Amino acid sequence: MEAKQKLLLTFFCYSLLFLFSGSAGVDGSSSHRRHHHHGHRHLFKFKPSKLFVFGDSYVDTGNNRKSSGSSWKAPYGITFPGKPAGRYSDGLVLTDYLARFIGIKSPIAYRWRNLGVKLLKYGVNFAYGGSGVFDTPVQYPNMTTQIDYFQDMINHKIYSSMDIEGSVALVSAAGNDYSAFIARNSSIQALQEFIPQVVNQIALNLKRINDLGVKTIAVTGLQPLGCLPSSTVLSSFRQCNDTQNILVGLHNQLLQQAVAKLKSNATIVMVDLYSAFLTILENKDDHPGSSEFENPLKPCCAGVNAASSCASVDANGTKLYRVCEDPRSAFFWDSVHPTQEGWQAVYSALKSNLSQLVAIVQ
Repeated sequence: MEAKQKLLLTFFCYSLLFLFSGSAGVDGSSSHRRHHHHGHRHLFKFKPSKLFVFGDSYVDTGNNRKSSGSSWKAPYGITFPGKPAGRYSDGLVLTDYLARFIGIKSPIAYRWRNLGVKLLKYGVNFAYGGSGVFDTPVQYPNMTTQIDYFQDMINHKIYSSMDIEGSVALVSAAGNDYSAFIARNSSIQALQEFIPQVVNQIALNLKRINDLGVKTIAVTGLQPLGCLPSSTVLSSFRQCNDTQNILVGLHNQLLQQAVAKLKSNATIVMVDLYSAFLTILENKDDHPGSSEFENPLKPCCAGVNAASSCASVDANGTKLYRVCEDPRSAFFWDSVHPTQEGWQAVYSALKSNLSQLVAIVQ
């Protein structure tokens, strides 16, 4: 049994290390086959007018530099807007769907904030792909720094207290913290001790966002890391890594407990990405807008060899990746991130979960 656990741990460490090699993507089109939700602002008593986003590549809409990462490289953005535009997908990401749910346009990425005051109308996205709750090797602003940016905009009167009170915050992070930790320390015991540290910092971040005036916050639980293609590649994309998912379950359980303690001071809803992903990956068709993906664990875009990944090219610019014929047939875009169609399916699976945001503020 001990030998089996060591083997599972080796797989766990090996596959989590791939989280950083994930890819990137772009905006998204609303013209494909699934029904899209519009006009939900009337559902909220306070009619949210702004969305402030903090986190990583699951919610980043263009903050990473064009010289780094893959979100500004082909074939990202192939579905929408038809070229790379800073999103880690072939199209839309979670931020875009949450904005749609509350009835506003997706907020501008923080790095483009100086292009005009009008662009700040729907809030700001402070998320950076590759970042974490704590520092990660990519050296992008961690969540504390992202909140510093938010506080600075408030201090400079860019947003009024009424603007902030009438907003929703989206917080998404932790996967990169764990991949960075595993790269430094392969001890399963050390990782188990690290999980509460990550959750405690997330709780501090949520409290700080609330203290800055945001009354309604959506915080994502961890997705099933053991089902990401970076992990399932070890089984030729046939099987999730249960060891990883057990540890994800611990993170989510502790986060749920932390959120429950904070609810007296704010409306905080935990967005259950874990269940939403598994609902789709197990091809259950008991949720609205469900879709049967051909092989849900296999990415649409992948490197042609072990040394390459989606968007890789050689010194001559020759592509070192392959893209599936129809991204809409795939749940995952690259080794870590869903396709636009994948995020649409997640959004559909999350509808009842997100409705808590509505119910609590009525």
